[in-house]
Amino acid sequence: MITGAGAGVGRARAVAFAARGERLALIARGRAGLEAAVHEAEQAGAAQVIVIEADVADALAVKAAAARAEEELGPIDVWVNDAFASVFAPFAEISPEEFRRITEVGRPGYVYATRAALDRMLPRDRGVVVQVGSAIADRGIPLQSAHSGAKHAIQGSNEALRCELLASGTRVRTTMVQIPAVNTPQFDWVCCRLPNRAQPVPPIYQPQVAARAVLFAADHPGRREYWVGASTVATLLANAIVTRLLDRYLARTGFDSQQKDPRRSADDPDNLFEQVDRTRDFGSHGRFDDRASGRGRQQQVAHALGPGRRGAARARPGGGAFARRRCRVPFMDAGQTCRIRRTGKGGCDHASRIEPQAGAAVRAHQGQ
Repeated sequence: MITGAGAGVGRARAVAFAARGERLALIARGRAGLEAAVHEAEQAGAAQVIVIEADVADALAVKAAAARAEEELGPIDVWVNDAFASVFAPFAEISPEEFRRITEVGRPGYVYATRAALDRMLPRDRGVVVQVGSAIADRGIPLQSAHSGAKHAIQGSNEALRCELLASGTRVRTTMVQIPAVNTPQFDWVCCRLPNRAQPVPPIYQPQVAARAVLFAADHPGRREYWVGASTVATLLANAIVTRLLDRYLARTGFDSQQKDPRRSADDPDNLFEQVDRTRDFGSHGRFDDRASGRGRQQQVAHALGPGRRGAARARPGGGAFARRRCRVPFMDAGQTCRIRRTGKGGCDHASRIEPQAGAAVRAHQGQ
């Protein structure tokens, strides 16, 4: 399940999951964007794709979407929350209605979707919820007070939920991915009151960079959160260490860095209350392809180090001889991992916990 899947990063994530042959349920408001997303996902290799036109700010619509997805595709294994709305304007120029709309999509929208996912995952004792955030979830920036507030709220809710899941003993997990500035169509349709058109704060990354990070997080939900992009890491560390200095830096640079020529036109689309991709497909990429990077070296290093305690495992004597992989024993839960020797001849560390009558399956598992 992927919300906000009609364009931008959500669309790129749909294609990334599709390339693994997954079954997908794509949720968004715009019919044209969803139909194009289906075509791309099928071309990438998705086993099956359905689309659901729904506004995540509508709790009943999200609940119905989850029910339909399970009826047509089977149990939900991964739910990715990615829908968002924003406005680029000074705080005093954002109306109460705009604050309400942005908050409803950002905070309650994520809550409704997470609740719909947990209602199905908890009874089965498996599943992953991935919350897509950004550096804004920890560090508010000028001209995006409404969006910053919504992302802060998502961060707080997810931290509380993670603690509750750990305390309960369930194997259901939630994790959060903090993404950097991304080249998406949002800057062509976002509600904007700046003199010039809005732009992401450089450095800018292609949506596929964020998509790969979410894919990795869905496979490795043991980590509390993932930071994507060197700019995200630098921002979050600076906010923790030199907060007042960062305040002054953003006060000097935050206005100019978020807008770019050409000047904004009164005819520019506005996606806040009415979807603009109902009849027009905006795709995954925005207008910054010539400035956006398709690689994230920080992300590559973070993934190489692996989730949780893998680095510590490799530091132990003999630790480097093992790798974490999906368990292929038929009766093990989907997505559970096991340790297998890199030589291909070692045993699975589940073997000591498997019933004796399962010996044939364990023997078949050796060497995989």
